[in-house]
Amino acid sequence: MKPLLSGVLLGCSLLVGVRAFYSPSDDVVELNPSNFNREVIQSDSLWLIEFYAPWCGHCQKLTPDWKKAATALKGIVKVGAVDADQHKSLGSQYGVSGFPTIKIFGSNKNKPEQYQGGRSSQAIVDGAMNALRALVKERLDGKSGSSGYSQQQSSGGGSKKDVVELTDDNFDKMVLQSDDVWLVEFFAPWCGHCKNLEPEWAAAASAVKEQTKGKVRLGAMDATVHQAVSSRYGIRGFPTIKIFRKGEEPEDYQGGRLRGDIIERALDLFSDNAPAPELLEILNEDVLKTTCEDSQLCIIGILPHILDTGAAGRNSYLDVMMKLADKYKKKMWGWLWAEAGSQMELEASLGIGGFGYPAMAAINTRKMKFALLRGSFSDTGIHEFLRALSVGRGSTASLAGGVIPKIHSVEPWDGKDGQLPEEEEYDLSDVELDDVYDKTEL
Repeated sequence: MKPLLSGVLLGCSLLVGVRAFYSPSDDVVELNPSNFNREVIQSDSLWLIEFYAPWCGHCQKLTPDWKKAATALKGIVKVGAVDADQHKSLGSQYGVSGFPTIKIFGSNKNKPEQYQGGRSSQAIVDGAMNALRALVKERLDGKSGSSGYSQQQSSGGGSKKDVVELTDDNFDKMVLQSDDVWLVEFFAPWCGHCKNLEPEWAAAASAVKEQTKGKVRLGAMDATVHQAVSSRYGIRGFPTIKIFRKGEEPEDYQGGRLRGDIIERALDLFSDNAPAPELLEILNEDVLKTTCEDSQLCIIGILPHILDTGAAGRNSYLDVMMKLADKYKKKMWGWLWAEAGSQMELEASLGIGGFGYPAMAAINTRKMKFALLRGSFSDTGIHEFLRALSVGRGSTASLAGGVIPKIHSVEPWDGKDGQLPEEEEYDLSDVELDDVYDKTEL
């Protein structure tokens, strides 16, 4: 096995003393769900925004260059930073899966571009100026001229189409009888706070629909018209937001009223109600690629050969993995397993091959890095392994060649005990034993 590299799966190290990266004296604007819409979305300015995590070593290294670039670009391009570990809703809203991630918010604030340049202050300034020139050219060509807020209102980001209009007639069927989780706003047309909430609710509805695949839905009910349902739930002030889950009493929404706050709460509700991820056997390349490419991490168990454990032993290992998959379901990780010897190239690339079964590895296919379980293959051992990964601790190594190894197509396990292959029988009836003895004499 190659020597393990110190670090974490996302290339960041845990900082014992977590601190704020930026202060009010810096030219970097600290952004959060409370000010993001006002500062960025409604702005005509070009924004360069870093999404970071306080425990990330690469983020810490970027900080002085980010500050220096912000000072150089002051009055020309806005430079901001989001603690995406604390404000997960903003990170999720813009598809942040690793740290640091830098995005350029230009003409269409709802579809920022990924910054692909270098991380030195000079490279950051050059990238910002290139983006600024492109924005100015668009405006000269007449392709862009309105503020980000106006664009957002006319685009899917602020469309009302994803907010379900609820009435006394459809409420019970759509909400109470649904397996989905609902956030319902009870409003009055004359309510000023309701009018302020409307674009935030619409934008959140679109984002939540996409990110939860419709499993969490946002609805709205005019409580001045549909008084039967409103009276049933004691609606007295506007807007009032309630959370509905099938078979449970509704609860009051206690979060903020900006889209980031609403999205964050919706994603928490989605995670709480989501089923455990499926534990799949690696039968071919497609299974591994589909599972791992859609997940930040892929947890892979290499289990002993069926002849060594029998069905009962294998199922006990699978039960442990499924229990941990449920415990860590909010992480949206992929979960896979393979029989020892069935995927030898994969085992070799992880340094597992030939011994030490059962074994487990966590793979980040974006970074082509992996970490190995060093403790026991048990509830406690795997939990400690995964907990360390989730907070950015542990040791990692690079996959051999920087690519996913060859994956073989195999038949799925039938759930039964293994059987030894039948030995080939030989017919010795026509063999003269004297001839055999003669030929073997010295």
